[in-house]
Amino acid sequence: MKSSRSRSRSKSSRNRNSGGGGGNVVNRVFDSSGPEGKVRGTPQQIIDKYNQLARDAQLSGDRVATENFQQHAEHYLRMLSEAQREIDARREEQERQNRERQAERDRERAQRQEQESNPPGNADPAKAPQPDVVDSEGDSGLVETPESQPKPKSTRSRSRKPKAAAPAPATDAPSEPAPDNGSAPEAAE
Repeated sequence: MKSSRSRSRSKSSRNRNSGGGGGNVVNRVFDSSGPEGKVRGTPQQIIDKYNQLARDAQLSGDRVATENFQQHAEHYLRMLSEAQREIDARREEQERQNRERQAERDRERAQRQEQESNPPGNADPAKAPQPDVVDSEGDSGLVETPESQPKPKSTRSRSRKPKAAAPAPATDAPSEPAPDNGSAPEAAE
């Protein structure tokens, strides 16, 4: 059999762990030692029980017991209202963060849509910044390249191969190679 001393120690450590500021106070079950014995339940249940005991004491004419029960009820009412304030503050902070995240997503979406509707390669040339045009006759300071020089007129006429006629009937004789007119195929410009 355990001594009462060890029992009270384990009981006090159990109360210490379940007490304190952490956890959800609104739904937590408390053991309240009031003037009429223990009252067990959530803070709202304990408040209701102490208020009922206070009404009963008032009807019986015991003002001291009425005040005592009201004070016990007020204690749990304060605990409950503080816990509710913390919950509301956390909810407001969470909603603020959600609004900020949503606003950021909306901005990013708008930027993506703008980029998709106006790709950088297809920009309107009329809206693009235009270079200054300098009208100068003579030396412009630019290096002449073969592309910028006018093309010389060719003195030789270009001959083209005649279009292929209908296919000739197949013969056993080998076909003659096409006459070489000395022109090399030109590169496409």
